[in-house]
Amino acid sequence: MEEFLQVGVISSTHGIRGEVKVFPTTDDPARFKKLKKVLLDTGRDRLELEVQSVKFFKQFVIVKFRGIDNINDIEKYKGKSLLVPREDAVELGENEYYIADLIGMEVFTEEGRFGVLKDVMETGANEVYIIDSDEHGEVLVPAIHDCILDVDIAEKVMKIHLLDGLV
Repeated sequence: MEEFLQVGVISSTHGIRGEVKVFPTTDDPARFKKLKKVLLDTGRDRLELEVQSVKFFKQFVIVKFRGIDNINDIEKYKGKSLLVPREDAVELGENEYYIADLIGMEVFTEEGRFGVLKDVMETGANEVYIIDSDEHGEVLVPAIHDCILDVDIAEKVMKIHLLDGLV
């Protein structure tokens, strides 16, 4: 399991006073209001940044970090991920999972091994699991109770039922 979970990606700067536009990668962008600190993944190391203020603009979250008061201090981090430790992540309900925990899972049907879950697509109605199937190539499986029979995060295994027409 991942120790840190991504909550957003810095897409660009906002103004000249060190604010950034963040594309949220969390289900609930309003969670940024509750964040005190985040880790900025620079690619080489992780910098702990204190959140000073948060605003919302279209699909973006505008974040100001304490101590970063100039566009030049933050501009080099465009495209970089903002992370939180797993213990600070939003609590999940029953049958909810962090996408980071699902990616890479071995997927099985009633007949045996089917493939590996490689990505999750978020749609309006439900999520769709993108599975790289050994036999069928890329297969899209809706994340609904009729299709997803069991998910074992610890073992990184998922059992699915393929409805007619999915392959």
